[in-house]
Amino acid sequence: MRELSELNDGDDPAWPGLQEEFATTSVPLKVLPGDPEQGRSCLSQLQVSVESYLGALALHSGGLILDGGWLRVFGGSTMTGADALPSLAQVNCFPAAFDPGWRPADGLIVAQDILGGVFALNGHDAAKAGRPGTPGQVIYFAPDSLEWQALEMGYGTWLTWLLTGRLEQFYGGLRWPGWRAEVRVLSPAQGIAFYPFLWSDEAHANLAATTRRPVPVMELLRMNADFCQQLGVNSPGFLGSV
Repeated sequence: MRELSELNDGDDPAWPGLQEEFATTSVPLKVLPGDPEQGRSCLSQLQVSVESYLGALALHSGGLILDGGWLRVFGGSTMTGADALPSLAQVNCFPAAFDPGWRPADGLIVAQDILGGVFALNGHDAAKAGRPGTPGQVIYFAPDSLEWQALEMGYGTWLTWLLTGRLEQFYGGLRWPGWRAEVRVLSPAQGIAFYPFLWSDEAHANLAATTRRPVPVMELLRMNADFCQQLGVNSPGFLGSV
């Protein structure tokens, strides 16, 4: 176990470089303010250094809102206000007090999108958790296939990848005419439910023809887990608590 002073006193903190990426990105972005006390608590439980992008975001930020609200990346604290996101601690059910023996069972949930898609950071035994990829690699639960996908990159590379405008290509056929207007009115706790469902042949053939409505993100996550069970697909495991 490393003490907070060791985690917080790196010779090469990542936050200044990350701020430069925020300032130069072409992706619509909101950087939410962090709370120092919450950030330090999150950093301690994560046991990551401020020299990493994960540690820097955990210490200094309440999260990121990208592409007009399409994607929400969780930070180390949560603040009040219309744009407030839950913290990494809330999403991942951190213990109430620091526990040096605690680790996220299936991996760390780091972001969610309005489709009910989830980005996670693999834990030390991804295979045991039934997830693809290697330890420390970012993976994505895709609601249009109900499967996890390995992205073959670590957290820092993934965050830079997001900020260099790769979302349009990544989401490809999952965006429809007028999506920005529909996403813009959502709260950070909401996503969009589709009918026919995103994994259906009908949605794959013509996403624009689906019926869509705002729902709580937690409803989407529970619904996707239920679909996996009903369709005999491998359980996605933990997708986040809020």
